[in-house]
Amino acid sequence: MRISSNQYQSVVMLAMQDSSSAMADLLQKMSSGKSMLAASENPIASVRLLRLQREEASLSQYRDNIGALKSQLSKNEALLNGISANLRDARDILVAAANQPPAEDLKAMASPLASLRDSILFAANTKDSEGRYMFSGSATNNATIVADPSQPPGSRYRFNGNTDRQLVTVGEGVTESSNVTLQPMADLLNQLDKIVATLQSPTLDNKDPALGAAVRGVMDGVDSALSSVGGTISELGGAQNVLQTLDANHDSLSLANQKSILELGSLDYGTAYINMNNLTMALKTSQQAYGKVSQLTLFDVI
Repeated sequence: MRISSNQYQSVVMLAMQDSSSAMADLLQKMSSGKSMLAASENPIASVRLLRLQREEASLSQYRDNIGALKSQLSKNEALLNGISANLRDARDILVAAANQPPAEDLKAMASPLASLRDSILFAANTKDSEGRYMFSGSATNNATIVADPSQPPGSRYRFNGNTDRQLVTVGEGVTESSNVTLQPMADLLNQLDKIVATLQSPTLDNKDPALGAAVRGVMDGVDSALSSVGGTISELGGAQNVLQTLDANHDSLSLANQKSILELGSLDYGTAYINMNNLTMALKTSQQAYGKVSQLTLFDVI
């Protein structure tokens, strides 16, 4: 069987083109560090890589959410600790007032109680760095507690937010609330405001049983607020512990995923160099053989 020069040339050129193309693909893989340039090279591994990459993206988002949420809860806890300290100071003053001191001493207690009232109001209306009220539920554009000076003492303060929770996704099917509401604090501020007005009255009578009953009523309100704030602080601490554990779990899972991604998608440079040498040798051999054969004529074999 005879093979024409054109046929031989086409076959050899096609072989050299295939070798050159394989070398180019291998060089691109070595440059990128990837074992696959197209999913068709290894469909099963490609599907696994896509799944792992999607999971990594989700874990990254969960961890970002956890970081932001931990910061938010920490700020809430710090503010609530401040409110709790104010409430304890107010209770100490009220305990002293309940012991029927002289009228002059009772009147002097009005000023620190008014300062504590204003301090609690200020903390309740704290805004975050983006200008949103932190204790207004989901109504973050509304001041948590608003005051109307035109109203009589005992009815000036009103809760202006809502009790809706803002839930943040921190894991697969796991959410955590990012906000705390202070709805009961408006009633307490009204109680403090009323007792301050009572202590400032020119006709104050330190022996009046009604005064003692009013002071004890405010003390009960302060105790209730202290219990509520303390419970909320405990919940915030527990939530932060849960977030810490979740973050550690996400970190461990992310490390495992990254290891799998490297194993599936990274190029084995040792094998790649051997393949490159083989391709280079094959291409050189084809070129040398083609050069010698192309110079032959029928006279060389007669």
